[in-house]
Amino acid sequence: MSDTGKALSNGNIIRMEGIRKVYDTGKIQVEALRGIDLEVDSGEFVAVVGPSGSGKSTLMNLIGCLDTPTDGHYELSGQPVAKMKKDELATVRNRRVGFVFQNFNLLPQISSFENVEMPLLFGGVSRRKRHQRVEELMERVGLGDRMDHKPTELSGGQMQRVAVARALAMDPDIVLADEPTGNLDSSSGGDIMELFEELWRQGRTMVVITHDAALARRANRQVEIHDGLITSDTRS
Repeated sequence: MSDTGKALSNGNIIRMEGIRKVYDTGKIQVEALRGIDLEVDSGEFVAVVGPSGSGKSTLMNLIGCLDTPTDGHYELSGQPVAKMKKDELATVRNRRVGFVFQNFNLLPQISSFENVEMPLLFGGVSRRKRHQRVEELMERVGLGDRMDHKPTELSGGQMQRVAVARALAMDPDIVLADEPTGNLDSSSGGDIMELFEELWRQGRTMVVITHDAALARRANRQVEIHDGLITSDTRS
């Protein structure tokens, strides 16, 4: 894990208090989150579950600093997010949070290798270290023989593995996944579940937004959201 993650091994990596998110459409206001209190320790594997429209994806966007809350207090690794400048938020998104999306979000015109390399390029990593890191990650996700393949030449499960490798490129404190098995068949989804569980057992902090009951059961903690509120929070 990164140095930040190691430093927080006995503390919160995510701390939210009274988080509200209101979307103003011009005609009506939609309250997506209505007062979320959430703490996640470094090294936890948290599955956030709930029906469509419950606020799960909104919560993910706030955790990953892709959006800002309307009200409330959010600390990431002990730092108040509201006080971060634009360049600091960009650094969070590049270095401290690794994103995995349902639709993979891979660039189709470049190779799998180049997709995984992108965060390292933006992070200013030298060419030699970039190539070493990408090769290591592609082997780790079982695609060492597919590095030159474009996403359109891969199966859905393989594309999601490339996306996971890309998420790990900068050795982030948190891997944040939004419905990572939503577009996969049961076999490919099972492979991704096993990969996530392996990452967690290696000490990675995992936060997964999911409808997938099987994936949620893999997590050591399940947080359920309904109508913008946490209705249950259990550890297994």
